[in-house]
Amino acid sequence: MRTLLEFEKPIAELEDKLIEMRKLALENNVDVSGAVASLTDKILELKQETFANLTRWQRVQLSRHPDRPYTFDYIEKMCTEFIEIHGDRNVADDKAMVGGFGNIDDEFSVMFIGQQKGRNTKQRQLRNFGMPNPEGYRKALRLMRMAEKFNKPIVCLIDTPGAFPGLEAEERGQGEAIARNIRDMFMLKVPVICVIIGEGASGGALGIAVGDKVLMMENTWYSVISPESCSSILWRSWNYKEQAAEALKLTAEDMLSNGLIDGIIPEPLGGAHLDPEGASAKLKAVIKEELAKLVKVDPQERIMARIEKFGQMGVVVE
Repeated sequence: MRTLLEFEKPIAELEDKLIEMRKLALENNVDVSGAVASLTDKILELKQETFANLTRWQRVQLSRHPDRPYTFDYIEKMCTEFIEIHGDRNVADDKAMVGGFGNIDDEFSVMFIGQQKGRNTKQRQLRNFGMPNPEGYRKALRLMRMAEKFNKPIVCLIDTPGAFPGLEAEERGQGEAIARNIRDMFMLKVPVICVIIGEGASGGALGIAVGDKVLMMENTWYSVISPESCSSILWRSWNYKEQAAEALKLTAEDMLSNGLIDGIIPEPLGGAHLDPEGASAKLKAVIKEELAKLVKVDPQERIMARIEKFGQMGVVVE
């Protein structure tokens, strides 16, 4: 059964009415083509109006939609072949951070790295709700080094509510693992493309988000803190999450206008969860286009451009 967000319900009601109209017309052998065409146009108009005027909080809700494609969904649809690689060769294989070599249309052999969430309770527990432990970030860095060794581009797909904040994660060096990833990603000699495909929260996202191109899909968010956590800190309550989302300016449009990302990947009308195939096709097309440009650039030039890009972010106040 399809999960509906509050602002999707008026559209769904019209779609249900359209289905019922077609069903009754078929049963009674009645021509309702005119009414169907009129209602179809009305649905399209309402959908365009709704999704053209989403609030920042509604974008956050879309990024978390339970039917939204996750990392493995995109990899499956984009790759003709994929081989997953496990473990950090030190502590464990973190199921919240996944990666491996994949072939995109037999044109590019790429190292994919990303956070993976679960669809049901058992999968969510296995994937730790997409929140990696230190060994997840160390696995990611190991895979990046492997890609560099074999001169393969890296594509990072980011979708996490944050790095796992548990005591055991801190004891095993969560902050150090993320910091090391950020530092070492600047110096990678191969092309690196990072795409926020869902949630991009705090250092948990940034730990695999230093790249030559940092992109966001249309209905995603990227911020130092989630709206709920921001609300609980400022107002001592989660009830102000919508105001917090507006203040954080965390949408793709906000990030692009502030110069924090390089581009926005459009999603099918209504969001990626309504058309995973279409969303994957758009993502694949952009990745191929960017890779074709980046592979032609000298590695040292890419590194210097990467450092300069991130070095220009932010404002220094003396």
